Amino acid sequence: MSRASKTVLPPTKRMESYRQRMRAAGLRPVQIWVPDTRSPDFAETCRRQARAVAASDPAGDEIMRDVAAIYEWPET
Repeated sequence: MSRASKTVLPPTKRMESYRQRMRAAGLRPVQIWVPDTRSPDFAETCRRQARAVAASDPAGDEIMRDVAAIYEWPET
């Protein structure tokens, strides 16, 4: 059957079919919300959070302990 002879489904039907195939394959949809880096407030929010972290641990010792605990440092 050539491509031109296939019936073109509307987008909602194509998506429904796609989701059914994915579920049949043992997958499920997941929606993830992330910060909008294009937002005018994004940079200021980052600065504010960084200042708060720095104020609570000025030397960064606690953060470095956490990093060291989870990161495998390469042998040099």
